[in-house]
Amino acid sequence: MELSGAEIVCESLLKEGVEVIFGLPGGAVLPLYGALSKYPKLRHILVRHEQAAVMAADGYARATGRVGVCSATSGPGATNLVTGIASAQMDSIPIVAITGQVPRAAIGKDSFQETDVTGITLPITKHNYLVMDVSEVAPVIKEAFYVARTGRPGPVLVDIPKDILLDERTEFIWPENVSLAGYNPPREAPAEQVAQAVKLINEAERPIILAGHGTLISHAYDEVRELAEKAQIPVVTTLLGISSFPTDHYLNLGMPGMHGMAYASLAIDKADLLIALGMRFDDRVTGRLRDFAPNAKVIHIDIDPSELNKNVKATVPLLGDLKMVLGQLVPQVEANVHMDWLHYIDALRVDHPSTVIRETDELLPQFVLRELTKATQGEAIIVTGVGQHQMWAAQYCAFLEPNTLITSGGLGSMGFEVPAALGAKVGRPDKTVWSIAGDGGFQMTMCDLATAVENNINVKFAIMNNGVLGMVHQWQDLFYEKDYFSTVYTRNPDFVKLAEAYGIAGIRVKEKGEVAEAIQQAMEIPGPVVIDFVVKADENVFPMIPAGESVHEMLEEPTPERTA
Repeated sequence: MELSGAEIVCESLLKEGVEVIFGLPGGAVLPLYGALSKYPKLRHILVRHEQAAVMAADGYARATGRVGVCSATSGPGATNLVTGIASAQMDSIPIVAITGQVPRAAIGKDSFQETDVTGITLPITKHNYLVMDVSEVAPVIKEAFYVARTGRPGPVLVDIPKDILLDERTEFIWPENVSLAGYNPPREAPAEQVAQAVKLINEAERPIILAGHGTLISHAYDEVRELAEKAQIPVVTTLLGISSFPTDHYLNLGMPGMHGMAYASLAIDKADLLIALGMRFDDRVTGRLRDFAPNAKVIHIDIDPSELNKNVKATVPLLGDLKMVLGQLVPQVEANVHMDWLHYIDALRVDHPSTVIRETDELLPQFVLRELTKATQGEAIIVTGVGQHQMWAAQYCAFLEPNTLITSGGLGSMGFEVPAALGAKVGRPDKTVWSIAGDGGFQMTMCDLATAVENNINVKFAIMNNGVLGMVHQWQDLFYEKDYFSTVYTRNPDFVKLAEAYGIAGIRVKEKGEVAEAIQQAMEIPGPVVIDFVVKADENVFPMIPAGESVHEMLEEPTPERTA
């Protein structure tokens, strides 16, 4: 039986095991929506803004390990996906975005709602396609999913003209295999290079493991833990690597870098070997490159050859799938203890405590997040936006299971927290999901509270409401002579009334003694809940290594001892 292009898209999605699509219809993609109504196995979640569609697909992909799928129409629908696609590209998230395009005859004629979305997204996708023949639909969908999920994952966009979706018909033939010339993701590393890395590990006196997002993507958590425990090597996790190694493990030093634990950054500074696992050595980790880990040799394992030697020169670069390369390496590593090194780091922890919450009657965001961890016992999925609350969540929340911190790391996109939490909860309905937001970021995508209500997506929304754009305000405080221009909100909405307008519970918290009860109350309410935590307005995140500086210019939280 011959099918339309839209029906072939639906059949192809079913072949790929897709269960959920996040999207918003429009004229050019409407034929696809007409077909979707005939495919009840494909659940479509109607968002209120296309940015929410792609960010929900992102959260879904991270929480499940599957490819997230979103859809939008041509023109403004497609361009509204751009921020979320860029975020997925920066963070290596497998997404397939399907957009409608104006009919083929209208392409290039400035037609209504026409944009060159493949041209626009070329720099921010792993790959993209403009389908110009109905016979290409199934092979392109097959390729798109294959490219999105293999090697270093990333977003793939498929743009399909309306006339192909609507009128063109052909026999549905599903390709059995995908063969792409020049695309052959690496697997194991060369044995001689693995042997060199093993030798460095066995000889090191002050080694550190830097576990990045690749640890989660490759499902290499068991191998990382085995390496750390076998050789007694302390582990730091990048922001995106958090939850790849349990927070409560005695070898976990937490996050390093700009707002990481002081003792983690100071330990890296004294290390003689860095074992970098699926991470990019981005500027927020390294600070000033010439002063980063000056005494350390570097083993860098990554599946993307462009990352090796890009920012930090590797003594031994290992190209391959992290899980497979560690499978080669770990059995050859000798058991060790590094007792002097571990004692030195213990002393750093004492001298530079980074997560001690000072005593005060004021409601601090750190206190809220510590209470949240107590209530969830480190088992909830925490989804954050970007800014101060993101850093406090990384510092003060516990993550005991893989893929339980979801955040926009590389792009740092405000507004990520609401839709990504919806996607995470749809993908993992068995998990408690908390969206942690600043009042600024929350207002960028709060319209999708309606999506939570309409689809009964039981996410708990915690707003750290300090009345300012917190991180920008902090930079103005520390580096711009307290010139707080355009970072203070004087007309925030009443978030409790806003929640009630959407038909969900809203709770306001102003006092420390109310925090635990409000969190427990929200978790007991069967449905989405918004908690407006009215926190201290001028609280800063510490420690902080100023941009472009080294660990030696680190700012730690002011105390009487440090200010004397």
